[in-house]
Amino acid sequence: MSENIKPERDGQPTGHPAADDRDSIQSRVLPASVLVVGDDEHLRDGYRRVLTKAGFGTLALPSVEAALAQFRDGQPFDVIVSDIAMPGTDGISLLRQIREHDQDIPVILVTGNPSLTSAIDAVRFGDFRYLVKPVSPTTLIASVRDAIQLHRLARLKCEALKLLSFDCEQLGDRASLETHFRIALERLWIAFQPIVSWRSGSIVAYEALVRCAECQLGSPTLLFGAAERLGRVQDLGRAVRRLVAERVSQAPLGTWIFVNVHPTDFQDPDLASPDGHLTPYAHRVVLEVTERRTLDLVQDMGERAMQLRDLGYRISVDDLGVGYAGLASFAVLEPDFVKLDAALIRDINTSKRKQSLVQSLISMCGRELGMLVICEGVETEVERDVLESLGADLMQGYLFGRPVDEFAQVAVSPKDTQD
Repeated sequence: MSENIKPERDGQPTGHPAADDRDSIQSRVLPASVLVVGDDEHLRDGYRRVLTKAGFGTLALPSVEAALAQFRDGQPFDVIVSDIAMPGTDGISLLRQIREHDQDIPVILVTGNPSLTSAIDAVRFGDFRYLVKPVSPTTLIASVRDAIQLHRLARLKCEALKLLSFDCEQLGDRASLETHFRIALERLWIAFQPIVSWRSGSIVAYEALVRCAECQLGSPTLLFGAAERLGRVQDLGRAVRRLVAERVSQAPLGTWIFVNVHPTDFQDPDLASPDGHLTPYAHRVVLEVTERRTLDLVQDMGERAMQLRDLGYRISVDDLGVGYAGLASFAVLEPDFVKLDAALIRDINTSKRKQSLVQSLISMCGRELGMLVICEGVETEVERDVLESLGADLMQGYLFGRPVDEFAQVAVSPKDTQD
């Protein structure tokens, strides 16, 4: 069963176009294809018919071995739907072996005999969804659609990683680093940079940016790098949140405050405590998690994010495009906002590839996943105009205001600009 079988859509063979035929990033994510795996012929065929009728290219196979043969032969799939209990190799083993080769493709596991053990194994190896039979056509289709959207987003993120690169700054020896870090904690202050809605010409939020006066760890990259190396991330996070909390009441009413948090801050009891520094202002605060740090460092991230939402916090994923490509930050955090990294925006007017990528991300995140997209690093009017033409509204950058020690009022509407 190693020959490359094409999924069928409405009775016709279909598959992903060859690389040479892909004129844009949009074309690379179509058409959607689903691999269904299960030993029960009646159920397997039923899933295939439901998904084919819903418009997906679908291939149904009777065993894990046959599925792995297709996968290893390079057959592209957007999502895999597999039964757990099968003779020989089961669905959990399929998931485990798929993860050895592909960390992104969503796998939906289906079982008629749910158990704690299988559920734990499914989570351990990164299943997308765990469904219990009988699975209704509506639930199956909705789960597959959600999985396909996130897989497409992962592909776009991979495109961004290929397009962009960044260098990590080097830190000195530990003894001097500890001294510099202690001084830095004593000299922290917070700058605020506006985030604007270009269509309405109004400021909708401010990002709180940590700064250090007269110290060797002046850049945030160095500061957080030092905190990681010294195991002092939570100390730094608490110091930042305390300083932000002292200023929130000064922000214009109706605006959000974006506060950067390291993934390990989610494990700090202070963040979700009723007595935490930011808790009284949670309804105005957006916790911004960078994609430059893997979420694998934190156990139960989804549960912790839910606790924070219950307090009123919103969640944003920062640095989209230069961080860890994959589904983790979206499947686990389900962010309200995503920020497109400044490296994607810089000189976008001169790069058709960047324009295609940004337009795809705006469409995927905004229109299909229901997130608010913020374009960072907008420095010129031409960049702003190109972004507007691509569907962007929320923007941040020097064009609208630099980070300063106050809540600046600097937004300019499109009408004002034309006048």
